[in-house]
Amino acid sequence: MGEGRFVVLEGIDGCGSTTQAARLVAALRARGVDARRTAEPTSGPVGRLIREGLGAHLIAEAGESRATFDWATFALLFAADRVDHNETVIGPALAKGAWVVSDRYDLSSLAYQSATAVGAEASVPWIRELNRRARRPDLTIVLDVDPAVASERRRRRGGQQEIYEVDAVQQRLATIYARAQDLVPNDRVVHVASEGPVESVARTVLAAVDPLLIGREGR
Repeated sequence: MGEGRFVVLEGIDGCGSTTQAARLVAALRARGVDARRTAEPTSGPVGRLIREGLGAHLIAEAGESRATFDWATFALLFAADRVDHNETVIGPALAKGAWVVSDRYDLSSLAYQSATAVGAEASVPWIRELNRRARRPDLTIVLDVDPAVASERRRRRGGQQEIYEVDAVQQRLATIYARAQDLVPNDRVVHVASEGPVESVARTVLAAVDPLLIGREGR
């Protein structure tokens, strides 16, 4: 059995990547594709630690005032989580011929950690090296959205604000995602406007995946 395809959805917080990943998997299954949805950070042990840091829920040592990690520690943790993700979820599924749709991948590390690093541009080569063993996606879809629209979506969604969900950071991230191809120059990247109705965006996302489906049907 040949390997499946690996598709990643990316964008700032509130871009709709979680919703569109679910819609894409449903659409692929409707076409007879064995499609599986996953996400980063994962639900594995490293991923759970990352989620605690994103929510500023770390348990501090006695006498310390600490709730989260710095950007470099996050970069290391995300890279470790990604290696585990590849070995336990992505790789085995693809080897069985399944398609894997991931809500975020290493482009998120390159965007989020560089956006919060002391030396933003200088941090990118190091983050790339950390992720050198990460399997490359067949396609990365960046969901473009105005940061103000994404902010309102997050407000309506409710829940506790995570450390990156600050408007100033999200503005920087939107600028970085607009040039996503520069961060992953050897990957296939497609931009999709995600401010319209969910179903309309889902159709555009599926259209972006169509060339991979054609390749599958032609084998």
